[in-house]
Amino acid sequence: MGLRVSVSPVQTAFYIILVMMGILGNATVVGVIGKSVMMDRSGGRNSDIIIINMALSNLLVSVLRNTLLIISDVGLELYSSKEWCQFLMGVWVWLRSVNVWSTLFLSAFHLQTLRRVAPAIGNLHRTRGAPKIILLILGLIWLLNLIYSIPAHIFSTNGNQNTTETLMLVSSTTRPLLGCVWNFPSSFSGLAYATTSMVIHETVPIILMAFTNIGSLYTLYTHGRMRSSAHDAPVIKRVPAERRAAKVILALIMLFIASWGTSIISVNYFNYNRGSSADFLLVIARFANIIFIAMSPVVLAVGHRRLRSFLKSALFH
Repeated sequence: MGLRVSVSPVQTAFYIILVMMGILGNATVVGVIGKSVMMDRSGGRNSDIIIINMALSNLLVSVLRNTLLIISDVGLELYSSKEWCQFLMGVWVWLRSVNVWSTLFLSAFHLQTLRRVAPAIGNLHRTRGAPKIILLILGLIWLLNLIYSIPAHIFSTNGNQNTTETLMLVSSTTRPLLGCVWNFPSSFSGLAYATTSMVIHETVPIILMAFTNIGSLYTLYTHGRMRSSAHDAPVIKRVPAERRAAKVILALIMLFIASWGTSIISVNYFNYNRGSSADFLLVIARFANIIFIAMSPVVLAVGHRRLRSFLKSALFH
């Protein structure tokens, strides 16, 4: 299986709990919000459609990748053929990439929402034709990241018990899974791809998320200062609701930045340094990868009205 980081039973149990939270939580988000969008004759809130897309990518990562990590942790060593490794590595990179850009799109969409001015603000989430644009952008996210994942299909292969992992990408996995490893023609080409991936795909989205959230907070601040002079303006009436939505989205993005940022630092320390802390940081990266997937449904449950009412009815009735 290549590089094996020792995992204690406590770590395994905690990881299993997080994976199950990710599967159940994101399935609930997709089911509850998806049902409300389907029943809404106007096409549903655009932000809800984006949230469903983000939760769906989280769910697929949990089912197609993290459950396999659990199987490996409990001691069942499985090995895939070269063809299956190429397919799986491509899928893992694809889903993780979609997860990143879907989260960025949610942040950017909310900033654009806040910057709309009256009178269009009244139809903010249900403007005719907007869902088509939203679906087109989401479709492009899936398509472009599918293209990005092609090198994972080409430059991967199956290893064996004696295989040593020498390159890791945050987008795929922090250790060999099912015996699948990267197989670049040279160490230079491998590091070149890893560096390009880190800059364009892994670092840039985090920077953009930080700027969009700062922009959202500033826009809300300026709206709040307008209250005393324009109490009846539609944009002012929506400020409390938009502030609540901004807090939820801000919490999601901060959680993502903390999780993804930790993975970037840890994995690239392994790629470029290989110091004495490499094993410890890979364990940290492993849990950082799952934290956002597991905890984002919890954040949404606190701030999303439909999810909150569903959980209340499920728990108290």
